Amino acid sequence: MKSFGQEPPPPSFMERLKAGLTKKGSLSDSLVGLFTRRKLDAATLVELEEALIRADLGGAQAKAIAAAIGKGRYDTDISDGELRTLLAQEIEKLLAPVARPLVTDAGPKPFVVLVAGVNGAGKTTTIGKIARLLTKSGAKVTLAAGDTFRAAAIEQLGVWAKRAGAEFVATRQGGDAAGLAFEALETARANGSDVLIIDTAGRLQNKAGLMAELEKIARVIKKLDPSSPHAALLVLDATTGQNAISQVEAFTASVPLTGLVMTKLDGTAKGGILVALAARFGLPVHYLGIGEGEDDLQAFDAGAFARALAGVE
Repeated sequence: MKSFGQEPPPPSFMERLKAGLTKKGSLSDSLVGLFTRRKLDAATLVELEEALIRADLGGAQAKAIAAAIGKGRYDTDISDGELRTLLAQEIEKLLAPVARPLVTDAGPKPFVVLVAGVNGAGKTTTIGKIARLLTKSGAKVTLAAGDTFRAAAIEQLGVWAKRAGAEFVATRQGGDAAGLAFEALETARANGSDVLIIDTAGRLQNKAGLMAELEKIARVIKKLDPSSPHAALLVLDATTGQNAISQVEAFTASVPLTGLVMTKLDGTAKGGILVALAARFGLPVHYLGIGEGEDDLQAFDAGAFARALAGVE
């Protein structure tokens, strides 16, 4: 029994994710009333396809999903709840192959993770959260402040290193990022780290000089360990929508990506971009982020995300 004046528990990660993905203008919002007391005919399937496109799922995926839902059910009555359940199932089919965890305990040690992304994607915060998840699981982690352009990024990563109980390697603002990465790998080897995570400067995908620096970092650490980096992650801001596709293309051209992290899903109504990315690139999606808190990053669950996107109760 709830006592007088007791505060309700804070919303869970999935509750906050669903709140973001069902806000006004979302796919879930577009479905409200779409199939209430209506038959699943050509007109309603066109409306469904348009709603999926508006939610950033991409034209090909929208058409395929609408066709799959209509198959065997054409000209039959369908309820709102049935539609959402079917939609979630079709979205999950597309996402399940890319819902893969980041595995850092296989292969050589330290396992080197290079993290990239455009300015403002939440890259440095995401690194701190990943480090915390790894140290909580018993891994020894070193963080390298390779974003030498921003003093704030160096300080921010240092704070996260303390929170996570991770080792920290940094240089002065404006220092050589590739040299710092080399030093960090030497340090991580010496201190017996299981994982080394290297932050890099936020960069726009159309800035050739900054993209070349990213390539240099990867090239320099190979001098110490030819197999590194063992993972190259791109952090994407969900609010950028279709622009995420060009970001993946550009970064892959510089450093072959091995996985994605999608942030700020509590701030967008168009989380369907994750479906478009999965269909286009097939890159593993390791984590979802919804805020600045320590626990606001969780492993990607295709089924839970699909249900949240479709607004399944």
